[in-house]
Amino acid sequence: MKLLLIPLLLQFTSAQDLHEDLVIVACSDSDKETMYGLDGEVTYYSDFDKQQEVYTLPEFGDPITCPDCYDGAVGNQHVCQANLKVLREAMKNISLELDPPGAPLLYPRDHLRPSHPNTLVCQASGFYPAPVHFYWTKDGLNVSLSASVSQAYPQRDGTFTQVSRLDLVPERGQVYSCGLEHPALKGQRRARIWTVEFPGASLGPSVFCAVGLTLGLVGVAVGTFFLVKGNECR
Repeated sequence: MKLLLIPLLLQFTSAQDLHEDLVIVACSDSDKETMYGLDGEVTYYSDFDKQQEVYTLPEFGDPITCPDCYDGAVGNQHVCQANLKVLREAMKNISLELDPPGAPLLYPRDHLRPSHPNTLVCQASGFYPAPVHFYWTKDGLNVSLSASVSQAYPQRDGTFTQVSRLDLVPERGQVYSCGLEHPALKGQRRARIWTVEFPGASLGPSVFCAVGLTLGLVGVAVGTFFLVKGNECR
């Protein structure tokens, strides 16, 4: 995979804090990306399949929109592809440095409760270039099409982080896996397995009830013994 990445990092200060505004335009033979971020979070990105801008921040009282940004993103992709062609000719199609992702992090978004909807989160990090491709299974069956995938976000070391989410209704014993596919893995898949397990019921109340019942029976027996002895002494 050959990818041209054009990041633009802007810093600006408010009265109290330093903020970072990030713009990414990227392209390759198979992928393309235009994304805007602020302080480590994606603000919005271009969805080239749906042909529209996607806003990822919660809606505020006066939401920010950019109706013409998608058209601009399409134009930037044409420029990116042209620049990529020039670079390939100038650099003799030099091989791109590849960094594989580490083992994915796989965890539920919320506290698990039987039959209550939840979301399983799979995070990939430390890879270059973007994107990484996620492969999900449930009890051995491929469910990748049911998962959502975030935009790849650059880190300060030049690698990327990306997240995929899969909605589920957890039942005890279900087995999920999230695998990562990336050119640096050379056809191998790096995966993590997660099994649905719920915290066991506390034994405390049962133990206390058993002890209380035992002590009560002992008390009845002792009382009966002294009552009988008292009657014998009369």
